[in-house]
Amino acid sequence: MRTRTVSALLAALFTAALLLVPATPAAAHNSLQEATPARDARLTTAPTQVTLRFLQRLNPAFTTITLRDSTDRQVPASAPVVDGATGTVTIEEPLANGTYTVAYRVVSRDGHPVQGSYRFTVADPAAPPAAAPSPATPSPAASADVSAGAAAGADASPASADASADADDGLPVGLLAGGAVAAVAAAGVTALLLRRRRAS
Repeated sequence: MRTRTVSALLAALFTAALLLVPATPAAAHNSLQEATPARDARLTTAPTQVTLRFLQRLNPAFTTITLRDSTDRQVPASAPVVDGATGTVTIEEPLANGTYTVAYRVVSRDGHPVQGSYRFTVADPAAPPAAAPSPATPSPAASADVSAGAAAGADASPASADASADADDGLPVGLLAGGAVAAVAAAGVTALLLRRRRAS
């Protein structure tokens, strides 16, 4: 009887302990906490670095930070330098005025990949706007080839005309030769017939 009472008392205490102890929060995914330049920032001076601070420590082997301009060209930048929960890339060329997109990909403590992106704008009054790509112009070599081809075509035209003239001139000669052969054959047949009549 005493054993049952002790067991029931222990079970009640264990249940009470479970109810009183706060539940352990689930492992949170990593998330971006702060960014420099900030999201949707409009800067009058072009930045030389992009720094992102996350909720959890970063693994350098699984941290990617890239920067692209308005034409979706990737701007040259260093590999991310990781310090705890912060990753920084150094921009390797001056940024012209325009809109840029920062994209990142990191891994949470539980191994879950997290990625995202945001934009900022450079609007330096003293800097020229980003140059638009100029239309392609033919190279001098290509122009020379085209000119040579045109010259060759001009030279080939008289030759073609001469060949046509030769073909037209040759047609009456063929007809005359055929007529002469036919005349000789007719004369031979006539002579053969005359010989047969005389023999009879």
